[in-house]
Amino acid sequence: MTTTSSLPASRFDVARQVADAVLFEGYVLYPYRASAAKNRLRWQFGVLVPPAWAPAHDEHSFQRTEIVMEPRGEATLAVELRFLHARRRTVQEARADGSFTEVAELQLPDRVLVPWDEGTEERIDMTVPVAELEAGEVSLPFTRPAGEETEPVVDAEGREIGRLVRRSARIDGVLRLRTEQLDVPYRALKLTAVVENSSAWTPRQGADRDAALPHSLVAAHLLLGLSAGSFLSMTDPPEWAKGVVAGCANRHTWPVLAGEPGRADVVLSSPIILEDHPAIAPESIGAMYDATEIDEILALRTAALTDQEKREARGTDARAAAVIDLADTMPPEVLDRLHGAVRALREITGPGAPADDRVPELWDEEAVFKPDTPWWDPARDDTADPARDRIPVDGVLVGVGSRVLLRPGLRRTDAQDLFLQGHTALVEAVLHDVDGGVHLAVTVEGDPGADIRREQGRFLYFQPDEIAPLEAR
Repeated sequence: MTTTSSLPASRFDVARQVADAVLFEGYVLYPYRASAAKNRLRWQFGVLVPPAWAPAHDEHSFQRTEIVMEPRGEATLAVELRFLHARRRTVQEARADGSFTEVAELQLPDRVLVPWDEGTEERIDMTVPVAELEAGEVSLPFTRPAGEETEPVVDAEGREIGRLVRRSARIDGVLRLRTEQLDVPYRALKLTAVVENSSAWTPRQGADRDAALPHSLVAAHLLLGLSAGSFLSMTDPPEWAKGVVAGCANRHTWPVLAGEPGRADVVLSSPIILEDHPAIAPESIGAMYDATEIDEILALRTAALTDQEKREARGTDARAAAVIDLADTMPPEVLDRLHGAVRALREITGPGAPADDRVPELWDEEAVFKPDTPWWDPARDDTADPARDRIPVDGVLVGVGSRVLLRPGLRRTDAQDLFLQGHTALVEAVLHDVDGGVHLAVTVEGDPGADIRREQGRFLYFQPDEIAPLEAR
């Protein structure tokens, strides 16, 4: 077994672009300040906590990937485990006698330094011949030691006015690989890759999650690559493999084909559910870390922060500071590109096609026609009003305050929507998009965070055919 990958570096590099987004998913959220309420509960994706913490707190100390592969010849498997190691940063102010005392903040002209948990990227690499895996399980234990480092903070005259102290805790883990020959007439194997946090840390009485995080693997995910051969898609396998793929048990992670479209020799196993061959939009101008928003909205909101808010964000984290600088220096033409892009064009033909004197709108999902006067034009008589509009659904007028049953369809839904199948919800707004579509903004009944969603305008959205009215006709 070796510790370097035999795959061309560029092949993992393409997949790593998406892996980087997974690694820092939700790392720091808009408005990018440590004092913001949503930045006080950190590290939500792919957290593998110490075994002593996991059972009593409904968290996990391992993740397991199972996927089918068809290696050729003397193929080797390259594995790259990546995660963040939480590092606790405290702020200290210099005293006249040369000592330092811990403080809640340190004011500088361009930033406000505050305590914060940073994340440093860790990587575990291994390469093993597939034939060795067929002979038995291969394990790679790893350790990241505890550490402490200081960074001086100086003023404009170069005088040391304080320092940042960063402390990291020890992490122990193990990566286990094994294969199983499938009952098919050719060489096809089920690969199992398990990542475990094996740290011996035990919580003290009354310890909270913050105490466990420095000993955890955060945003843990795997890159897998075959030097010769291919992996099978978990969502679109060939007919002969559908039963085998259905029997794969993935826990706390999900493998997808990655890298260039059309290739199947690289897999990204991610704690966030993705589709095969995920990619970063070419219009994206840089990492913004907040997946609950789109880049255009984030860029506009970030640029509109006050100078004091920007000072706080710059002092929170170097990555937050980069987002602030990015928003402040973004040229108008770059911002324009974030407004949208057409990936494919399709024209409606046959029955129901437009008359010759009307021009069809070409779009990436469906072909639609703009009305003579758009819904958002103030000159239109029936200008949309999300708070008062009502639309007919199954013979019932549905609008703000209506109770509905959620029944998300399979055509355009995701896993988060499917979790809400059969739940009841309250309509908060009726929204129209520029393509003539209607969307219902809802809050789920019984959701303890519903009031916060209303306050921040962060609703769940369903289309009319994905709900059923609970009111009488």
